[in-house]
Amino acid sequence: MAKKQSYNDWLKAEFGAVIDALDLNDLQKRFLRARWVDQVVWMGGRANKARTWYYLLRLTAIIGGVMVPALVSLNLSGQTGVQVGWLVFVISLLVAISTAVESFFSYGERWRHYRQTVETLKSEGWQFFQLAGSYRRYDTYAAAYPRFATRVEEINQQDVQVYISQVVDEKEETSRESNEG
Repeated sequence: MAKKQSYNDWLKAEFGAVIDALDLNDLQKRFLRARWVDQVVWMGGRANKARTWYYLLRLTAIIGGVMVPALVSLNLSGQTGVQVGWLVFVISLLVAISTAVESFFSYGERWRHYRQTVETLKSEGWQFFQLAGSYRRYDTYAAAYPRFATRVEEINQQDVQVYISQVVDEKEETSRESNEG
């Protein structure tokens, strides 16, 4: 039985086939794969991981947060009451840990950040492949390539700047506020 191809493998192969069909020299095609395809695949993977962690931690906090008051309201006594008390304690710990971990790592913000950047890179790539948008004035891929390479680098630089200013700086500000309080 054949192993199912991952989305990232499919994406690499699909973009690779498109890149191979372009009228560009081998070095430009290599740069496209190494810089654009690699970033699209890497950021897409990071977005998916961040989304998974965000959903897992948030769902744990939400479900646990709903369960605790419901269990407490049962007001049971005896051995069952003791067991429910421990269950409430464990669920409360899971809710607190999930909330703290999500807050510390900012998975929701990371997910949205990576997803926005990867979609911007994809859009730029599709416009280049179709000689559309800002590439419509070019007659050949070779003529449009310098503009595309510049745009990819601008998007990557902007990604780093936004990540540092939003995700890292907000985390440092939260840490300072925690230490002051």
